[in-house]
Parts: sequence; C-alpha cells; structure tokens
Amino acid sequence: MAAPRLREKYTKEVVPALKDKFQYSSVMQVPKIEKICINKGIGAAVADKKLVDTGIEELTLITGQKAVPTLSKKSISNFKLRDGMPIGAKVTLRGQKMYEFMDRLMSVALPRVRDFRGISDKGFDGRGNYTLGVKEQIIFPEISIDKVNKINGMDITFVTSANTDEESYELLKAFGMPFTSKN
Repeated sequence: MAAPRLREKYTKEVVPALKDKFQYSSVMQVPKIEKICINKGIGAAVADKKLVDTGIEELTLITGQKAVPTLSKKSISNFKLRDGMPIGAKVTLRGQKMYEFMDRLMSVALPRVRDFRGISDKGFDGRGNYTLGVKEQIIFPEISIDKVNKINGMDITFVTSANTDEESYELLKAFGMPFTSKN
C-alpha cells in the first residue's frame, strides 16, 4: 500500500522548510503531528441513549476507525446525569489513518463549510497542540444528509511534538491547513 500523500509531503517539503526556518540542527528536532483526536459531545444523550450509538457510527464512518463512547465522570442531578453514563464519542487516529483523515479534512470537508474563509489561528493551547471546532458533521462526504436526525458538532485536536504555538502553527500551515491571516 502506498504511503499517504501528506506523509510524503511531510518528508519532502515540510521537514526541509521548517528545518531552515527554525534553524534546527537535526531533522529529528522538526515537529511532527503525533495524533489527531476527534471528540463529539452529545448532551441530549442523557434522555436518548440511541444518540450515542448514532454518534459512534458517524465518527466511525468519518475516520475509518471504530469510535468508542465517552462516559461521564461524575453525577450531576440538575442535568439528570449519572456517573458512568455514555455522553459522547471519541476516536484517536495515528499513522496512516491520521494522514488520510487530515488530507480529507483539508481538501474535502473544510471547503464544504458554509461561508468558509479559513480556520481561526486562536485554537492553540500554549504547548503546540491545535484544536478546531466543527459545527456540523454533514461537511464530511461520508455522512448522508438524509440519514442525519440531529446536527452535531465535534472537536478535532491535532497533537504535535512542537514546543511552541509558533512551531505548531508553521507545521500545520506547511501541511496546507487553511488558516485565516495571522494578525
């Protein structure tokens, strides 16, 4: 099986560009994307348990890897929430599936967002990780709009080995992430 397009781009274009820009002494110092975590919180799952199963199915379709339910950590009586109840779904992608998902996200899904002008550069956490919020799961072509009974969003976190937000920003920009212009 051939290597994903973005993995080849990383070794041939991204590594040399970042090595020159940040004056790394070794190619091993160049930051890389370690994993992509996709998390989908389903608040209405307290009343309807089938929504979690639907969320897991949708995440599995989007990523090509089996999603797992996330469980509540504590009971909150005002929300009718009990400890250990399933309230969302998550999946962690590494390796080939990670690069394939990232490629589809940038080239197919994000351009399908209504009034898309790029993604915000404010989602960095100070440690080189970037989180992006998606408001609708229907931007992914794997999801059939006819079968969707409730529009849900999700958080997509890119975990990188970068030490600073600037390095992480340059890494994701070199991959082709469509950021809005940096102020």
